[in-house]
Amino acid sequence: MDLHKSPAPVAARPVPPADLRCSDADRDRVADLLRDALAEGRLTAEEHAERVEGVLSARTAGELDRFVQDLPAAHPHHPAAGAYAPPPNRPAPAPIPVEPDDHVVAVFSSAVRRGRWRPGRRMHAYAIFGSVEIDLSEAMFEYRQVVIRAISVFGSVDIRVPENVSLRGTGGGVLGSFEVSPLDSADQDAPVVHVDGLALLGSVDARPKRGKLVADILDRVSDKVSGKVDKALRRHLDR
Repeated sequence: MDLHKSPAPVAARPVPPADLRCSDADRDRVADLLRDALAEGRLTAEEHAERVEGVLSARTAGELDRFVQDLPAAHPHHPAAGAYAPPPNRPAPAPIPVEPDDHVVAVFSSAVRRGRWRPGRRMHAYAIFGSVEIDLSEAMFEYRQVVIRAISVFGSVDIRVPENVSLRGTGGGVLGSFEVSPLDSADQDAPVVHVDGLALLGSVDARPKRGKLVADILDRVSDKVSGKVDKALRRHLDR
């Protein structure tokens, strides 16, 4: 009998999937999910920044999963995952021009757009040591999609929209504040205002103006200008 015979090797224990090391590609995938969640209003800018910072320092798959476990995109087979799909009335890249229809610039000054005015499809707002106010609460929407690019450097850009339009936002702040309060209109034909840009040592703030409604919304946003508006809806919009 060989007393010096080596013991049989012990089979290595399988590593749980959550303990596997994550790759840069894994981090990029989760960062993309967080970016989409921010665009859809599921995360605030502060929550997005905090989670992205955690994703960049994550070492395992389990650590990555923690940052998206409460988002429908991380559960494709869950019944709620369908809500993750981008809303159909989000501004499409094709119909929005690259060049802006209008510039609103405030350099060591202030600039205002308000009242009964007609916003174009794309508007650029720049506040450099100044303030810009864009009030769409009484605007006449001739287009369903309105994109506002707001750049604030040591200044402020304030955007207000009626309560019965949709409001979306993507952007960020560098030692500043970029805040968009997402809003979903119950009317599928309502205009969509999309705000993006950057706040550098400044602020960008976009939100609904309480009590303000676009009463002629259906006449302005669709090709059915000559059509009759449902009386019940008209009564609701006139309130």
